[in-house]
Amino acid sequence: MTGNHRNSSITRRRALAVTGGTVAAGGIAVAGYQSAFADTTDTTEATATASATSTGACMTLMSSVTEGPYYLDGALVRKDITEGKSGVPLTLRLTVVDATDGCTPVKGAAVEIWHCDAWGYYSGYTTANPGGSTPAESEDGSTANDNTYLRGYQIANANGVVKFETIFPGWYTPRTCHIHVKVHTGGEKEDGTYEGGTVNYTGQLFFDDTIAEEIFALEPYSQHSGSYTTLDDDMVYDGGGAASGLLTLKAVHKADPSKGYKGSLSLAIDPDAENTGAGSGGGGTPPSGAPSGEPPSGAPSESASPSASASS
Repeated sequence: MTGNHRNSSITRRRALAVTGGTVAAGGIAVAGYQSAFADTTDTTEATATASATSTGACMTLMSSVTEGPYYLDGALVRKDITEGKSGVPLTLRLTVVDATDGCTPVKGAAVEIWHCDAWGYYSGYTTANPGGSTPAESEDGSTANDNTYLRGYQIANANGVVKFETIFPGWYTPRTCHIHVKVHTGGEKEDGTYEGGTVNYTGQLFFDDTIAEEIFALEPYSQHSGSYTTLDDDMVYDGGGAASGLLTLKAVHKADPSKGYKGSLSLAIDPDAENTGAGSGGGGTPPSGAPSGEPPSGAPSESASPSASASS
C-alpha cells in the first residue's frame, strides 16, 4: 500500500479504518461570514517560515497518524470547502516546510483536508451514526452537496502556504474535534482535483478543548448532545502540541465566538518520505461501526480520480 494515486488497489468506496502500521520513509451561516474570511495582503506569509525556524518547531517532523475511516479520493482543488454547510467560520492557514532542509517552504505541495460537519457527519458517509443524540444529516437545511462538503485541496504558494475557508468541525463518538490532513508532492492538478505524486504526510489537526466546548454550545452544534471526548482522552492525539497537530487559534471577535476563528500551523514534513496512511491511533470508529454501503449517488466516480490510499 503506497501513497501513489494511480497504483492503489484500495478503493475509496471500500475504505476501512486503519488501526496500525508505519510510515514507509522517514450555523451559524452568520452575516459576518464573508468578513471573517476576507483576504488581506498578509506579511505573515512571508515571515511564516522564518517564524517557525526561530521557534525550532519545524525542526521536528510532524507525527503521522491514521487517516481514519472517512477518506474519499477525488476531492476538489478549492479554497472554500463549505458548500453551504452551517457552522462557525474557520479560516485555516497551513505552512508546509521541509524539516530535512532547514525548514524551507515546500512550494507546490498539495495539502488535502477533510472533516465532519457541525453534527459529526462526513460527506459520503452520512449514514454513519455520530453518537449521542443528533438530528439526521438531511435535517441540516443547508444547500450542501452531501457528496463532497468539507473536503478539498489547496496548492502551496512560494512560501509553502495554503488557505482554506471552512467551518469549525463538530465531533463524533469516540473522537475529539479534529481535521484530517494529507500532504502530497510530485502530482499535478487535473480535472479540478489533484492526481499522481506521493503522500508524504498523513495527520490530524486538533483544537483546544476550552474553545471547542464554547463553540459546541452554539447553534447548530448544540443540537448534537452526548459525551464529547477531550484531548486528554482522545485515542489519536498524543499530547505533543503543535508537533502533534494542535492548531493555534485566534478569535475573529473575542466577545463573540460565533463570528469565527483563524487557525494556523506549520507542517514540518520530509518531502522524500512516502506515507501509507496507517500511522498511529485507532481513527475512531463511530458507535454504529465502520462506514458501510455505498456513498450517496452522484459521488465522484472511481474512474474520475483513482484512490490515493486507504481510508480517512
